[in-house]
Amino acid sequence: MNIQANGIHIEVEDSHPAPNNRPVVLLIMGLGMQLIAWPVPLVQALIDAGYRVIRYDNRDSGLSQHFDEHGMPNLPWATLQHKLGFTPSAPYSVQDMANDALGVLDALHVRRAHIVGVSMGGMIAQRVALTAPERVLSLTSVMSSSGARGLPDPETKAIKAMMSRPASQSPQDLTEHYLQFMAAIGSPEFATPESMLRDSAMASVLRSFRPVGTMRQTLAVMADSRRADELPSIQCPTLVVHGIDDPLVPIACGEDTAKRIPGAQFYAIPGMGHDLPSGVVTQLLTRLLPHLQAATPAATA
Repeated sequence: MNIQANGIHIEVEDSHPAPNNRPVVLLIMGLGMQLIAWPVPLVQALIDAGYRVIRYDNRDSGLSQHFDEHGMPNLPWATLQHKLGFTPSAPYSVQDMANDALGVLDALHVRRAHIVGVSMGGMIAQRVALTAPERVLSLTSVMSSSGARGLPDPETKAIKAMMSRPASQSPQDLTEHYLQFMAAIGSPEFATPESMLRDSAMASVLRSFRPVGTMRQTLAVMADSRRADELPSIQCPTLVVHGIDDPLVPIACGEDTAKRIPGAQFYAIPGMGHDLPSGVVTQLLTRLLPHLQAATPAATA
């Protein structure tokens, strides 16, 4: 369903839209990804554990509002500015995207929620916890980063994959491009059958393909230069999960996030890259479900 939240249109999937006492888990997806990228086994496990699961498309991706009036950003120039220690200008911020998340909760009349984000979604989740601590039962940041200066860059193979372009804009070529990208950043010890990856990629392409929106989201991430210094003020129960073999967001980024948040638990998964295959989901749930349960008020547990 498409709702009005934070003054824009946002596409939302709500597992239990009717009024109920289930504690809420808000799932925030990463850069350029859509709500359908959340693995079904992960979502179902949360539902089976008694949670109301809310997913949504971030602004400028999927079926949520696009910001094409801002045009195509000059990413090479913005990247150079970022490397030199300057903050590039962006049409919107990670803070705006955190306000979108809070707007979704407002629109669905949710007072408090567990916030779970992956990659860029982890950055947004961190901002939600900083912005409205009274709304956050717990924070889970997966394969994400504090955004601190000096953290390692992606590996060469991941950079090459990000810079590559599809042969054409046909659904078939876009799907092949996605498969090549996932091969470069995926988990080396947790193989996903190519048929499943292909079906997932095709579904994503046919639902929405917004590369320019992804570029604008990238600008927002590069412009969020002060979050690392603010993370020590987070007080909610926090779980940080990262893949030891992540080539896109190296594990040092997750380690730094956990060190900056008081009392944060850190869980490193061997063989995990920058994706959520079934084997990773299984391991993630062994830490995520107890983390959520421990932070859920007794009245709704």
